[in-house]
Amino acid sequence: MTEPTVWAIVVAAGTGARFGGAKQYAVLGGRTILSISVAAARAACDGVVVVVPAADVSDDVPGADRVVAGGATRSASVRAGLAAVPADAEVIVVHDAARPLASAELWQSAIAAVRGGADGAVCAVPVSDTLKRVDGSRVLGTVEREGMVAVQTPQAFRAAALRAAHARAAEATDDGALVEEAGGCVVTVPGSATNVKITHPQDLVVAEALLREAT
Repeated sequence: MTEPTVWAIVVAAGTGARFGGAKQYAVLGGRTILSISVAAARAACDGVVVVVPAADVSDDVPGADRVVAGGATRSASVRAGLAAVPADAEVIVVHDAARPLASAELWQSAIAAVRGGADGAVCAVPVSDTLKRVDGSRVLGTVEREGMVAVQTPQAFRAAALRAAHARAAEATDDGALVEEAGGCVVTVPGSATNVKITHPQDLVVAEALLREAT
């Protein structure tokens, strides 16, 4: 039986305001964050679309089949990537380039869950911190953390489900939320504490340490 065609969308269109610059081009272990994430996508998928700032769309991105300009929001950038994914793709994995330490196992687990019948699969880790609901600085209450998880990318989806969810032109901080809102069945697969997201400069220091430890 032929395995479904799998494409990845690597989202790298942000300006990195909190990082202080375009973090996707920051260097980690001698390579850019973007190049590391694209290489991981290339290893796990049949094709790769990379979404970058409009000013960088003509730049060569090794490992990418197609490079497209992003939009004003994350969801708009994913939709730009979706438009470049071939119509015959059956599984689409969305990954934030800002998570360069996502392991091959995470990619494989998410894809396998969709191949197994889910509309979507998101990498997730249990929440260990106490959660508070606030209004400004005022605490309104404590949120029960039982059953709560923090989600990561990569996130894999049945292509038709992801396209249908984005056809609604809604906005969300992750694609799992859009597929959930459209009525899709989204499941979790184990994420990893080492799958850090590069948001602030100190996150790069942590990632460097994790990379050294792994090698």
